[in-house]
Amino acid sequence: MSPPPPPLGRGRRRSARSGQTFDPALDDAELGAARAQLTQGRWTAAHKLLAATGDDWDRRGHRLVVLGEPASSAAWARDWLLADPGSPDATALLACAGVSAALRGKEHPDRARTACRAAAELAPEDPTPWLAMLLLARSLGTEEEVVRLFDEVRARHPDHHHAHHLMAARLAERHPDAGADPLHEVYDFAAWAAEQAPADSPLAVLPVVAHAERYRVLAAAGSEPVDPLASGHWSGRRARQVMKAAFDWWLEWEREDHPRNRVDLNFLAHAKFCEGRPAEAAALFLRIGPHGTPGPWSYPDQDPYDAFHAARGAALGTV
Repeated sequence: MSPPPPPLGRGRRRSARSGQTFDPALDDAELGAARAQLTQGRWTAAHKLLAATGDDWDRRGHRLVVLGEPASSAAWARDWLLADPGSPDATALLACAGVSAALRGKEHPDRARTACRAAAELAPEDPTPWLAMLLLARSLGTEEEVVRLFDEVRARHPDHHHAHHLMAARLAERHPDAGADPLHEVYDFAAWAAEQAPADSPLAVLPVVAHAERYRVLAAAGSEPVDPLASGHWSGRRARQVMKAAFDWWLEWEREDHPRNRVDLNFLAHAKFCEGRPAEAAALFLRIGPHGTPGPWSYPDQDPYDAFHAARGAALGTV
């Protein structure tokens, strides 16, 4: 009998000492380079990057959120605005930096919201300022606010990838004590989003994301084991159907060109590994490369870096 696969991760307190993290830029090398220059006070690379991004809203949102994460980004966005007053890109960067700081407890949420509204007024067609407000509301806002902001994003880009992921995560947190209810509203939401999207849309993977988000909530509430491999969450008939549909979509469309492609692949690889299908997980890990993501590998309270590499090594036969 072959030995059991290693656990997906150790408790954060024991393994966070390594300091190993994932790069939120994912496989966007241009974004990584622009962010590095921005942290050194040189914003011209960010200016050129965002100008070249244009109205590719998923890519623009991804790039602005990542550029806004460093603690110094707000200061350099203000410096950019001094040189180019009224710049929509600089104003959007300041908004995203304010939201990132507010989520770290380093900025008042109202100031971040004010910066987002200023960015929205400068570029009414851009969903990114509304995405930034949704990021803030997902953690600090009311349910009504989350729904309203999600609708604002969708009014500008109906298939916005990041916004749908945020909405799935928030919806999954409703009724944490309801147990593994296959009729939970997060599943209805994910199925609706996948069905209304174009055939090549990566929202086809959203039902898998919803299933992982629901596991996070149930495990935190004590309704599921904290080790995903010990859970039956991925072995039910509905779960298997959802994962097969998403995997088949990936085989047909792949969408390697999508800026958040690695996010979807991480959720799908995690699901396939937990389902006990290491060969399919291995194919996904090969596509992912080094670009792991915190979710779902951190669910419910794991060190994501350890969990990702344990699963990757087991699937690829290097552990």
